[in-house]
Amino acid sequence: MERVTLRIPKQQIEEVEQMVETGEFPNRSEAIRAAVRDMLNEQEEGTTEQTTNKRSWAKV
Repeated sequence: MERVTLRIPKQQIEEVEQMVETGEFPNRSEAIRAAVRDMLNEQEEGTTEQTTNKRSWAKV
């Protein structure tokens, strides 16, 4: 596995921390990996279906 450093707005990381605290994810890294997997799966589905350019994962 590779290490990646990124900057995330404080509010978003606090929301990720809350998901960890409630047991939805074991840690921040796994939560972020899940988000990336979801984004890639959605992108793949969009490419396969040739749907609109809406990206729900890009919400800020």
